[in-house]
Amino acid sequence: MTQYVYRFGAGEADGSAELKQLLGGKGANLAEMTTLGIPVPPGFTISTEVCALEGDTDLKELLGEEVTASLSRVGELTETALGDSKAPLLLSIRSGAPVSMPGMMDTILNLGLNDETVLALAEQTGDLRFAYDCYRRFVAMYGEVVMGVHADADGDMQPFAQILADKKDELGVVEDSDLSADDLKSLVTAFKIEILKRVDQSFPEDPMAQLWGAVKAVFRSWQNKRAVFYRRMNNIDASVGTAVTVQAMVFGNMGDDCATGVAFTRNPSTGAPGFFGEFLVNAQGEDVVAGIRTPQDVSELETVMPDMHKELLGVAGRLERHFGDMQDLEFTIQRDRLWLLQTRNGKRTGAAMVKVAVDLVQEGHIDKREAIARIDANKLDEILHPTLDPEGKPAVLAKGLPASPGAAVGRIVFTADEAEAWEARGEEVLLVRNDTSPEDIHGMKAAGGVLTARGGMTSHAAVVARGMGKPCVTACRGIKIFAKQKQLVVGTQIFTEGDVLTLDGSSGEIFEGTAGMIPASASEEFDTLMEWVDDVRRLKIRTNADTAVDAKTARSFGAEGIGLCRTEHMFFAPERILAVREMILADSLASRVAALDKILPMQREDFVDLFRVMDGLPVTIRLLDPPLHEFLPHTDKDIAEVAESMGRSIENVTQAVEELSEVNPMLGHRGCRLAVSWPEVYETQARAIGEAAAIASKEGIVVEVEIMIPFVSVPAELRALRPLVTEQMDAAFSRAGVELDYKIGTMIELPRACLIAGEIAEHADFFSFGTNDLTQTTYGLSRDDSGRFLPDYLERGFMAKDPFACLDRAGVGALIRVGVEQGRAVKTKLKVGICGEHGGEPSSVEFCHHEGFDYVSCSPYRVPIARVAAAQAALRGEARCK
Repeated sequence: MTQYVYRFGAGEADGSAELKQLLGGKGANLAEMTTLGIPVPPGFTISTEVCALEGDTDLKELLGEEVTASLSRVGELTETALGDSKAPLLLSIRSGAPVSMPGMMDTILNLGLNDETVLALAEQTGDLRFAYDCYRRFVAMYGEVVMGVHADADGDMQPFAQILADKKDELGVVEDSDLSADDLKSLVTAFKIEILKRVDQSFPEDPMAQLWGAVKAVFRSWQNKRAVFYRRMNNIDASVGTAVTVQAMVFGNMGDDCATGVAFTRNPSTGAPGFFGEFLVNAQGEDVVAGIRTPQDVSELETVMPDMHKELLGVAGRLERHFGDMQDLEFTIQRDRLWLLQTRNGKRTGAAMVKVAVDLVQEGHIDKREAIARIDANKLDEILHPTLDPEGKPAVLAKGLPASPGAAVGRIVFTADEAEAWEARGEEVLLVRNDTSPEDIHGMKAAGGVLTARGGMTSHAAVVARGMGKPCVTACRGIKIFAKQKQLVVGTQIFTEGDVLTLDGSSGEIFEGTAGMIPASASEEFDTLMEWVDDVRRLKIRTNADTAVDAKTARSFGAEGIGLCRTEHMFFAPERILAVREMILADSLASRVAALDKILPMQREDFVDLFRVMDGLPVTIRLLDPPLHEFLPHTDKDIAEVAESMGRSIENVTQAVEELSEVNPMLGHRGCRLAVSWPEVYETQARAIGEAAAIASKEGIVVEVEIMIPFVSVPAELRALRPLVTEQMDAAFSRAGVELDYKIGTMIELPRACLIAGEIAEHADFFSFGTNDLTQTTYGLSRDDSGRFLPDYLERGFMAKDPFACLDRAGVGALIRVGVEQGRAVKTKLKVGICGEHGGEPSSVEFCHHEGFDYVSCSPYRVPIARVAAAQAALRGEARCK
């Protein structure tokens, strides 16, 4: 018989941390803490295997015996029983996936309360107010999570929250703690009426019915909108599922000798050593996480409850040493007794991730290779974010808690949907809320930064923003937010949707308008980590750079050459595009050559600059590959400008534009096809490259130039164009009196080129796979248009990942594999690289490592990411060989 339920409690557990895939992170770590002797309330975990079965399975029939036996065990350990009229067992029902997804799924607390057991709880504790406080929380949670009572589409508050707010307004009180037992009892009644009114069902009084409803709902939350969005955003496999942990309740809201909190064993924003977190006296866990009340710093616990503070520090240190990583703890203190409800490897910023990894090595807890393996390569992007210029800061408008570092400037919006909509229009936005909830995840992703009036350093907004690398300021008490009116009020100033603010997540400060920024600088720990990374990796990392500025940036990040210089990108400046248009629209060889004579010095100057920056490193220059529609004039003003410059009539130029227009320009007259029709185009570029290389060489620059002929689909194209380039390069060197080596290769970006790569390799010194176009042509997808429907494919599971973001190994990868094998069958030392956007995506870099590529090339700011990904691929390859 398959075991689906795993118990833990009283020092014994069926599971361990090694069963993370089966029990989820929460369940596995609760079992581990139990066996370590750390105080954990007893309970049991229903495995992730059930999540896949849940939709078509009667859970009561499948799990009934195991759950009943496990409940009995929890009852024995706590001397309670579910539904007992004298000693009722109360339960928490929590999700827990193998990969941490904080706040994305549902939780229910205080399960087991009804009109009878609430009185028993009051008798047990001697506190009627406490009992009804727990009861009203449970009814609200159950009503929302299990029974589906949500805010109306145009509602600003959840219905139960609105009823609570109205009650406090009616009584003239501010805090929940100001409500009496009778007040709370009336709220329970009001909540039940609201449930009946909205879903036409009564709140269930039977605790076992409550339990099965809650378990099903928490499993179901694996597929809720925010969880699906979070998985897609973080490339989490949807098939892993969530476990459900059922655990005896402990209470932080029984009085002033009780508390609840969240803490980290190191600072999750900076990585600095030291205990970091927050707590609330006389509260339940959701009060801290939801940000409804602003909590106290955990250091103040030493004053409020010194013994508990000392014990908590001891447990935290022990857990970090045991797991070998920074821990994120949830704890409750019930009547001067400490309980741990969860531990997990803490979410952290990119900067903290690097510092913690390096510090743990230097402290002797892990080795360098383990540190490299732990790095989330994509999060390194955060370290490169700009910060506010201290010399150019405007006056501070308001100040809150510095919940997630970095700075952001944007137009303020007041809902997650608006943030997403504005961002889709190309606007930089800041999401402004009283407090965020998991439903805001898509808006937080779209926003450049997040500002909340309430909350704390460990509230939902703070935790999620840190995980995303977004700047965030919480608990900004100097502001008032009126979401329905789309207004933010600071003193006498009123800001409305669309107004520009700047927020500094490192200081907690808010500024009116746009503040100045300064580029990010790498830390000492970052440099140390990169040294370790470079010692391990085999793949070389180049950059895609079209300007000297980009090249300098990339080289500062460790780029080992340029893998793609897109020469057509050098002409988008207004003073240059006219010459390109004249070249394209030329009606004779003479007029085309005249236009190319204007282009020659521009190209030569640009190439010299690149060679200077990349002194001693390879520079791969792709010859002109413009889809013509990107350069043709379309507005009346542009057409008139070209006509005047070329001495032709507007009508003549307009007709020429129409004749050159293509039905499908991405597959039209571009790349090497231009040079087949107009060889003088590539002749001019080759001459510019040769002359630039000679100039740089005479300056003492070590020039390694590689010339790439794009969009080849038949070997004859490369066979014909190679000597054309060679002739111009050799002539330039001869005129300058220099001798330089150079390579001529091709960009493989069409399926046919992959399939006949052996024939193409006869004329090529290297292959560079252009995976952007190769993905388009393999799938038959336009990258520019697929955004309209590709999300549907991802949402329905037709595709696991966006193939333009993450290399499709099964299709595109198979073609690349054929291309590499055929090419190297002809030339065993054929240099192979990749220069699409995939060159900076970690799983794509891993593919290139395993396929024996020599290098990957990516945008400058992705170079550190590719370096780490290449090292991690090498480590995984070593592990597989052992």
